[in-house]
Amino acid sequence: MKMITNEVKGLLDKLYNLRGEDSVILKQMNKERQNAIETQERTKNEKEVLLKEIDRLTNEEAILAEQGNKLMDVLSNINRDDFAFVLEALKIDFEPANINAKVNKLLPETIEKVVRENESAKEKLDNVEKEMNNAITMVEELGIRKDEALSNQSKLNEYINLALNGNINITRDEIVSLLEKFDFTPEEQRETAKLLMFPEDALFEYDNKLNGKEVEIKEPLDFIKEEPLNIAPKEEKLTIENVEMISEDSAESAKGKLENLMAGIGLNADKFSTKAFTKILENYDENLLKKNVEILKSKNMDLDILLENYEILYDSELQEKLDKLLAIGKEVEDICLMPSILVKYDLNGLTNTINVLQVSGLDPKKVPLMAY
Repeated sequence: MKMITNEVKGLLDKLYNLRGEDSVILKQMNKERQNAIETQERTKNEKEVLLKEIDRLTNEEAILAEQGNKLMDVLSNINRDDFAFVLEALKIDFEPANINAKVNKLLPETIEKVVRENESAKEKLDNVEKEMNNAITMVEELGIRKDEALSNQSKLNEYINLALNGNINITRDEIVSLLEKFDFTPEEQRETAKLLMFPEDALFEYDNKLNGKEVEIKEPLDFIKEEPLNIAPKEEKLTIENVEMISEDSAESAKGKLENLMAGIGLNADKFSTKAFTKILENYDENLLKKNVEILKSKNMDLDILLENYEILYDSELQEKLDKLLAIGKEVEDICLMPSILVKYDLNGLTNTINVLQVSGLDPKKVPLMAY
């Protein structure tokens, strides 16, 4: 029996990931759909705010014009001399002509300002409606695409099951055509088709080990990090040495590696809860962990905030979210007092929240992070 090479295992990992709910294609579609739904909800709220603002400004323009004209008419018909005695006795400085001139000067400028604000609000409304309609269209399109993806997934499972039963009666072209829909490269299509048409070479062994939990299966997204395929024709036998090499990357060694890394960047693994440590281990990315700790240190942020908000350690958008909060006027101290804001939102969600506050006429700087 051939030993399953890393390249072949990478292909089968990718193939099997596409079989179920953890499919990266379905996950990506679900993420895009969720983003589109959030955009739809945000723009709906922004539209309501803008419509109220446009209504207010339109009324304000009409009232200014009506009352301003009435006031000028009244002032132009007042003769100060008719009230000179009482005005002097009461020491009231009332000059109808001066007031009328002032109203004549200021009224058009004020109305023009209101008109400009109204036009700006209408322009924003137009952009918001376009964004909202695009989001609605995206949700509908993703629904269609998901139905197609599920249909392709069903066919893929059918092909794999036929191969596992030793009854594959599908042509190579049919297999390649299906794999193309899952974004397999031409080389991946050819090699995967071989694995399905000749399951005794690797598919049987892989499936048996997978179902028997005899080997460690990589996370669904790991295959994305695989190096380009270089499948060698050389056959290898499964030896004790090979088994030992696989077992070296055990859970214990991974745990020890993470503990050493955390110690090296100023974190005490013992302070983290079991749940937190497990989650960090599941999302282990040495470079990202180091980078995010350096980001926090560069902002003079207390690393103890990570004990309850450990997700920050593997947040690929940390820098952008901090920059966003600092840009609206928040201080590092504000964020340290409410670090959960960095976990609560992804960058898109945080941006949407800030936009809604601004459209509502609120200053995000003055709104406490607790209220975000």
